[in-house]
Amino acid sequence: MKDKSVKKNKTPLVKKIINQKYLIFMSLPFVIHIIIFKYFPLFGWLMAFQNYKPGKPLLKQVWVGFDQFKMLFNDLQFLNSIRNTLAMSTIKLVLGTFFAILVAILIHETRKGMFKRSVKVISCLPYFISWVVAANLILEFLAPSGFFNYLLLTFKIIDKPILWMGKPEYFWWIIGWSYVWKSMGFGAILYLSAMTSINPELYESAYMDGAGRLRCIWHITLPGIKSTFVVLLIINIGHLLEAGFEHQYLLKNGLVQDYAEVFNMYVIRYGFKLMRFSYAAAAGLFRSMVSIFLILIANTISRKLGEETLV
Repeated sequence: MKDKSVKKNKTPLVKKIINQKYLIFMSLPFVIHIIIFKYFPLFGWLMAFQNYKPGKPLLKQVWVGFDQFKMLFNDLQFLNSIRNTLAMSTIKLVLGTFFAILVAILIHETRKGMFKRSVKVISCLPYFISWVVAANLILEFLAPSGFFNYLLLTFKIIDKPILWMGKPEYFWWIIGWSYVWKSMGFGAILYLSAMTSINPELYESAYMDGAGRLRCIWHITLPGIKSTFVVLLIINIGHLLEAGFEHQYLLKNGLVQDYAEVFNMYVIRYGFKLMRFSYAAAAGLFRSMVSIFLILIANTISRKLGEETLV
């Protein structure tokens, strides 16, 4: 009788924890990993308000208030890296989202199973290629004697080969299109998974009413993936100040240096090469605060419009 009364007094939360105890146990290593490698390092933010010198405990450093941030915003190289980062991130976000949805729709509309699986595999292969290998492929492709110049010369679009990697005004777009080539297959899988949850009866009803494929895509497929699109858009907006590091570092050269240095490269250069730890910490804190602010703004706007939100 006592055991039964105890069971009856259990709250819904306790029952849910008991029912999902195995899933909770399996997720513990990931939670511990996040706490150790994501939350413990947040104490390093204190360096942004100090003149940090290695060898002393963190709390015994010289406190300088917002001096590091004042120097940060007066540095033209910092503002230049913000410009480059925002430009590349925006190009990657727009092109990456558009082509991921386009590829997902094309795969979804393909009827033959074997061809459909082959397209999935081929479109996803670049995602698993190292950026070291991908960068060398891009450099060979865009070289003066490379295939891209040969193609343009064959169709008489240009009169002589162009040094694409030596033109600063092209660098942002080269980064954007290389990102599309490498990641659109993986992005398409995310949207394909959303498309599989659309009720097939909606398509059958539309075909019976005389709708063609384009109308079905516009009125059924795209609205069906809207929630996935909004959530991914909010997440990507929060990463606008994280345009990457590897592909810019591997593709840059002296001719495009002013257009190639992104925020991560700037922070790493000051933090590790110049050993200005507090200055690099201030830059990292600034990026984190801006990212949180952007996510909150995007999430709030999405909620007010009645769309999906992260929380």
